[in-house]
Amino acid sequence: MSVVERPSDGSHDVATRDNAETSNTSEHLKWTLPFKRHPSNASSTHTHATGYTSSQPNEMRRRMSHVARRASVAIADVAHKVDPLTVTQGNPLGLAINEIRGVSSAGYSAPGQFDARRYSCEAPVLPTISLPEPARTSEAFSDDSTVRPGMSEKEDDYLIQRLATHDDIERLSTLKRILYRLCPVLVVITVGANWMYFVLRVKFTVDAERAAHEVFWMAWAFIIVELFVSLPVLLQSLWGWHIIGLRKRPKLRLVGENVPSVDVVITCCREEDDLILDTAKAACNIDYPHERFRVLVCDDGKSESLRNSVEKLALTQFPNLYYRSRPKYPGVPHHFKAGNLNDALEETKKLPGGAANFLAALDADMIPMRDWLRALLPHMLQDPKCSMACPPQLFYNVPKDDPLCQSLDTFVHIAEPIKDSLGVAWCTGSGYVLRRSALASIGGFPTGSLAEDVCCSSMLLGSGWNTAFVHEPLQFGTVPDSLVSHLKQRTRWTIGTVQTAMKLRFSIGGPLVKHMTLPQRLCGFVYTISSLFTVFLVLSMFTAPAVLVSGGKLVPYANMAQLRWLIRSAFLSMLLNRVNEMVSFLPSGYRTGQRDTRALLWMSPFHAISVIRTFVLPKWLGGKVAVFTSSGSQKDQLNERDPRLRAPLWRRLKVTIWDCQCYLHVIYIMFIFAAVGVSLHSNITKPENDTTKKLLIDVLTHAGWPPIIWMTCGLACWAPLNYAIFPPSVPDREDLLDRDPVTGVAYPKERSKKTQTSWVAWLFEAQYTFLSVYMTAVCVLSFWF
Repeated sequence: MSVVERPSDGSHDVATRDNAETSNTSEHLKWTLPFKRHPSNASSTHTHATGYTSSQPNEMRRRMSHVARRASVAIADVAHKVDPLTVTQGNPLGLAINEIRGVSSAGYSAPGQFDARRYSCEAPVLPTISLPEPARTSEAFSDDSTVRPGMSEKEDDYLIQRLATHDDIERLSTLKRILYRLCPVLVVITVGANWMYFVLRVKFTVDAERAAHEVFWMAWAFIIVELFVSLPVLLQSLWGWHIIGLRKRPKLRLVGENVPSVDVVITCCREEDDLILDTAKAACNIDYPHERFRVLVCDDGKSESLRNSVEKLALTQFPNLYYRSRPKYPGVPHHFKAGNLNDALEETKKLPGGAANFLAALDADMIPMRDWLRALLPHMLQDPKCSMACPPQLFYNVPKDDPLCQSLDTFVHIAEPIKDSLGVAWCTGSGYVLRRSALASIGGFPTGSLAEDVCCSSMLLGSGWNTAFVHEPLQFGTVPDSLVSHLKQRTRWTIGTVQTAMKLRFSIGGPLVKHMTLPQRLCGFVYTISSLFTVFLVLSMFTAPAVLVSGGKLVPYANMAQLRWLIRSAFLSMLLNRVNEMVSFLPSGYRTGQRDTRALLWMSPFHAISVIRTFVLPKWLGGKVAVFTSSGSQKDQLNERDPRLRAPLWRRLKVTIWDCQCYLHVIYIMFIFAAVGVSLHSNITKPENDTTKKLLIDVLTHAGWPPIIWMTCGLACWAPLNYAIFPPSVPDREDLLDRDPVTGVAYPKERSKKTQTSWVAWLFEAQYTFLSVYMTAVCVLSFWF
């Protein structure tokens, strides 16, 4: 392999990078695993009868792509020049594509100092899974890979290879990536249009009050409702200003057999044995030297059958597999998952060879892919200050159309990459790898919060460490299979987020966050406020129909010119919001983003109740201390997703409406229907509405005022009731997996890794289309009245 002399500081300008990428695209090369380039038959040139060659259209497309790429980069550069938040560098070594570089292994345990195997001093010969998997990264040296002198050139150095410019290169095509870079401009324009609309509403309401010599209380209440419903969307949109057109997290791999030691901890508590064992088998089957990593099943449920199964696997197949069940004493707090992880930290110190250099954690249901550790560790080895590398949480049993919005696609594909570009990558809860020395510097996993993962990563940031979010599909788990368990899981996350915020003083100040940067403090504050904001969101949702029932003036204006301006500004705001949604939801998918927005509305009563009960009400008024409940250990009695065992409709409705407190949604929907009916009746029976024009304007400025918030909120609150009436059918878990008959190791099928959609998903799009057409029609008619 040739040695390429490059500057060691890793600096590259945009033009050089673009020229290099452009030259690669003009070679007509195709890519095969493991990212090795082979000449394609398309590289031959054919002459057409017209006299031009087939390479000319390709050259034209190449130039157009080059111009579009440079333009999008220029837009992002301009945005970041005026952006006070600094984008972090994810490639400090300055690696080129397919380049391999060594980093020093000094300070890590040498191969002779650490041996993870329990029963053998020789490397076991294990059968490998027969699924089509990428070739071992250690054998993935392509002919055009280059090696250059790096931080050191010793034989025991760790070798890192850069496979692609972006870690999410398979998820975002070049066209989508270019469009996505337009987000900063679209966000600024959209937010500006929204605030212009609210400024006009306030100004024209004041003008109308002066003209009528009265105060329109209902109008002010309606403005507050509109603002509170729109504010979460505006807050999330603002992150798009720091868009990740310039996110510099490359796709890296740790190659070779010389690798650092890792302790893999699988935490569990009364989940099904088969679920835990599938995770343990996959963790033991990763592409990593077996003597360099341990797998510990840490069982807080003290299952004797699980212990026997794990010990049998360790004796017959995986000698680096261990079982651990910590003792619990009455009256002594055990701190739930955080306590289980801390016990694992102490237990690994007692094992032969001592503790490993890195600690990796998996939830009981999360199946890691074979290149899991080789994909995460390079980001930590290239940056000594990187304390944690986290992959997204992905799932393989999400129901068709995801009616409860259980996937985390919007969070892991949009929010987390943005935060990572700002240096605020939070722990995603499973699949992460921690630097042991960094964890020791904060005293281990923090207790006192149900969200120990977010609290841990926040404390690491507050101590001056860095974190990384690696946007690759490296693990797949299961979502809760019932509405009950879904609600318990999500409300637990909300409580844990607020507990973490209170522990860190909302990231504003204090010893735990003294080394946080400005963007890290902003993220910690904004995301926490969003959790508390659900209380006000619920109040505003119930205020909307109350305002309609009151019969007061909802949209005051002093003259017809002001009404026209209000209609046109509302239309402009809606139009820009739709365009911004389509672009900003590109990484997760447009329908997924819309589904997440609806879930924010119908889940808000549950979040609000949990926040009030936990942090506001005293015990004698119904307040209670939040108690952790593992979603995997919650037994589903309705079997709503199993068409063979599904409970009857009346029982599903009873559990949903009464036990899950969805009677709040029923009351709200009935309230909306009653309020709209009362408002329309009042409009029709008013004596002053003696002409069609006056009647239509009166209806427009009451129940028909765009964007018809009551319709959006009402349809969103129908989601849990619709789920009870029309529950989705999900295949058995085994049918979603490809299992090797020899090893018993199972991985999700390719089809299972993606959320399937049907015609039902387009019904919700019909709502957005109707609202868009309605507002367009109202805007057009404003030029005639």
